Amino acid sequence: MKQKSTAANKTDEIWEKIIFESIEIKKKEPLLNYFIDKKISDHNSFQECLSYLVADNLECSFIEFSEIKKITDFALDSDEKIIFSTVEDILANFDRDPACTRHINPVLYYKGFQALQCYRIANFYSKKGNSDLAYFIQMLVSNKFSVDIHPFATIGKGILMDHAHGIVIGETAKIGDNVSLLHSVTLGGTGKEEGDRHPKIGNGVLLGAGAKVLGNIKIGDCAKVASGSVVLTDVPERKTVAGIPAKIVGEVPKEILPSKSMDHEIITNE
Repeated sequence: MKQKSTAANKTDEIWEKIIFESIEIKKKEPLLNYFIDKKISDHNSFQECLSYLVADNLECSFIEFSEIKKITDFALDSDEKIIFSTVEDILANFDRDPACTRHINPVLYYKGFQALQCYRIANFYSKKGNSDLAYFIQMLVSNKFSVDIHPFATIGKGILMDHAHGIVIGETAKIGDNVSLLHSVTLGGTGKEEGDRHPKIGNGVLLGAGAKVLGNIKIGDCAKVASGSVVLTDVPERKTVAGIPAKIVGEVPKEILPSKSMDHEIITNE
């Protein structure tokens, strides 16, 4: 008998926790029973739950819900990495956001998490060559959540989009694993240049609220971008930048992962 992978086991563990938390909610808030059943209890697996979650968020007057559900089912059946990335996103919310006290919270309530999972489905179809379907999903997500992620962007796992309102991620942007972005972050281009024109964000990076990272530049692993900064040039790994335009103002100690510590303190060499 084939053994489950570590990622699959982690998915099962998170699903068990979500089920337990859903039961507790129904006990405390009977008024939410229908809501909890539709989102959680009616599904036999995390994959089923995720497919419904995305399809429900993409529901619109242009396509029957049953057809949207087929779209999400096919993507998740075809690429299990989407499911594993989603689990890591749940853990990112739970581990880094002090307001997230349960694993179920992102699934039920957090628009940053939900917008990201819709992006993952759109990205799947962009890779298949279904660009108009991918753009359609992007439009629906942008209209609903005020989060605009281009379906051709590349985003890793373990991502926290805290509050998320106003986040913009351009077509050729790349985001590594275990990155945290606060609201109103922009990963954009400069001018009207074509081709590869958006930022590349390394692993473990923290992007503060309102940070604007513009152009085909690189933010090194474990770097920190202070809130409200405008970054126009490369940032070396483990450096803190701040200002308009952003300049190096501090270091990130080797023992700290900025995206997980969520600490915006500036540590200088002085």
